[in-house]
Amino acid sequence: MPTITSVNVIDVRFPTSATLDGSDAMNPDGDYSAAYVVLVTDDAELAGYGLTFTIGRGNDLCVAAARQIGARLTGRDVDELARDLGGLYREIMGDSQLRWLGPEKGVVHLSAAAVLNAAWDLAARRAGKPLWRLVADMPPEELVAACDLRYLSDVLTAAEAVEMLAALAPTRERRVAELAERGYPAYTSSPGWLGYHDDKLRGLCREAVAEGWTHVKLKVGADVEDDVRRLSIAREELGGRTLLIDANQVWDVPQAIEWVNRLASYEPMWIEEPTSPDDILGHAAIRKAVAPVGVATGEHCHNRVMFKQLLQAGAIDFCQIDSCRLASVNEIVPVLLMAAKFGVPVCPHAGGVGLCELVQHISVIDYVCVSGRLEGRVLEYVDHLHEHFTDPVRVEGGRYRLPEAPGYSARMHPGSVAAYRYPDGHRWGG
Repeated sequence: MPTITSVNVIDVRFPTSATLDGSDAMNPDGDYSAAYVVLVTDDAELAGYGLTFTIGRGNDLCVAAARQIGARLTGRDVDELARDLGGLYREIMGDSQLRWLGPEKGVVHLSAAAVLNAAWDLAARRAGKPLWRLVADMPPEELVAACDLRYLSDVLTAAEAVEMLAALAPTRERRVAELAERGYPAYTSSPGWLGYHDDKLRGLCREAVAEGWTHVKLKVGADVEDDVRRLSIAREELGGRTLLIDANQVWDVPQAIEWVNRLASYEPMWIEEPTSPDDILGHAAIRKAVAPVGVATGEHCHNRVMFKQLLQAGAIDFCQIDSCRLASVNEIVPVLLMAAKFGVPVCPHAGGVGLCELVQHISVIDYVCVSGRLEGRVLEYVDHLHEHFTDPVRVEGGRYRLPEAPGYSARMHPGSVAAYRYPDGHRWGG
């Protein structure tokens, strides 16, 4: 029986601010970073890997919190842990002293996600399955037992969750076969970073069309006249392809309404994060005022309760979970279930270190196990930093290919970790 012998947490940062990759109206100069967790076992062939994503300063806070949260896993039997991932989640989230620092939000929640992502990765590796397959092979009752449905019973009970999963269980393999053949639909954000000059924007949009992308996202929100010019360039290059826009939370509600309506003639499918991620009623007001442009949000939603309220208030057209902001599969699956119940498509956030690698599994789980639908669903893709992972995403013709290797696709190459470890990696002058 393998045992966890140590929990290593490493501060890994990439200097993306040098090229303005990832630049937007709220975050102009981020260095994409990860609090990277490794669950080491006494089996040299077995370890668990997880992470949470930040954009530079403050990553050390997540590292410190993840070390404290992960310390409880040292000495644990891997098979016992894998049999009760719901129990592990409740143990971690039930720590009253750590909970006081959240609760269920901020640095502590991000760090809990990193540790729990590593635990799910370890369980999948132990089973010899990609994470999505591990979940797809769970009977509905077992999967619901791993979920955190606390505070959700006014919208979703455990019995309803089991019923929803059981209804789709007989046809899971049909959808798996479809994804294996065609892949999962995606959109690219790579052309549209706010710091890119017009010629680069035009060239990257042109490349996206040549590569088969049907959905392209641009950052907006710094200057409305700049946005008009940039969207005009994008629309010229994209033709009738789908355009998405993302303001990264910079507007007040009235400003968001005015700005989006100014850009509506370019026919964006959605405006993403138009205002504070905490403003449920503000999102609802914006949604009503800018239709038919849809409203998408969720990458900065603290927890499942905020998603419940966004859905209850009719505040969003697209639900954007993040695989590192919510506390891993245990909290993500309940959000998928609630979104399916409300008929809202889940289109996850995936820009950043490792987020594409992780969240591809979540979109597969949503389609195969939870919603059974692809209508209105596209998964974000950003063409940055995948070379640092041992099992990087594969995207062909604007579609994600099914992950095949065991685990949650979170393992980084040891050489990349050594090079970009902050502050002593040689890429940081160490």
